[in-house]
Amino acid sequence: MQTVWGPLFRRQRFQGRRERVVTSDGDFVDLDWAAAEPAGAPILLVLHGLEGSSRSHYAVGLMGQALERGWRAVTLNFRSCSGELNRLRPFYHSGHTADLDEVVHLLVARDPDARLGAVGVSLGGNVLLKWLGEREADVPDAVVGVAAISVPFNLTPCAEALDRGFCRLVYTANFLGTMRAKVRLKAERDPGLLEIVDLALALRSRTFAEYDRAVTAPLNGFADERDYWARASSAPYLHRIRRPTLLVNALDDPIVPPEALPDPADLPPWIRAEFVSRGGHAAFLEGRWPWRVRSWAERRVVDFLAPFVTGAGAAAPGGSVC
Repeated sequence: MQTVWGPLFRRQRFQGRRERVVTSDGDFVDLDWAAAEPAGAPILLVLHGLEGSSRSHYAVGLMGQALERGWRAVTLNFRSCSGELNRLRPFYHSGHTADLDEVVHLLVARDPDARLGAVGVSLGGNVLLKWLGEREADVPDAVVGVAAISVPFNLTPCAEALDRGFCRLVYTANFLGTMRAKVRLKAERDPGLLEIVDLALALRSRTFAEYDRAVTAPLNGFADERDYWARASSAPYLHRIRRPTLLVNALDDPIVPPEALPDPADLPPWIRAEFVSRGGHAAFLEGRWPWRVRSWAERRVVDFLAPFVTGAGAAAPGGSVC
């Protein structure tokens, strides 16, 4: 019930401006800014989940939380997620961090005195955490704190959970519906794609194993779907993160089972894990059901980031605050 609440009942609208960023490989991503706040104000960068966008209920909620504090807020729409197919053959995927790296450096170069906090939800959280671990001490000093909600830290058990039972009938069917449509359109535009992907398997795929075997793995240089799930997971990178980090997951999440979660005892002291018993996936409801309900996780992560982006914290590894 919590997991389906947002998409069904949370009809929030995004209002703002769009900025197109041309990436170094000739593709593009779109940034959606929530409002025009003063230059120098802290920035909240939001990364959405699988087949989401700046219009996803949690992205609108997070940007709204930032605006209430007088911050600037922007959502990075991954390739093909802003309403227009990206130019190159590969789409985004759970381990693709290059676009995030370029966007962060763009924001820092444009406004070097601004402090930046980042929040990733689901797949976006996996991308964010993997990027932090990959870059380690090379993460720009302006990135002072991060948070992640409902992250699939280990993609293999998450894909296996999505490919069976109720999850396969509801969540996987919903995700793959738009993913199959995108690969069909891209194949019509670029017939050479058929030399790389198994379009027939992609179009009849009903599981993530089938789709990732047909599309994600060959387009991105992975041996197969399990190689992709292993190499794109953020769990192996957590111990290399050098920024204050909050992780929020629910133990009843139907998409991210408990076995996909890291052991909090193994995490660095500047990573705080709040793995609660109930909350579903990207939900964490508080208030009166169903209309006067909000996500306490969105409020929680912005509260966590507030002292860092406002400069009220103390020193921590990598020049950040804790």
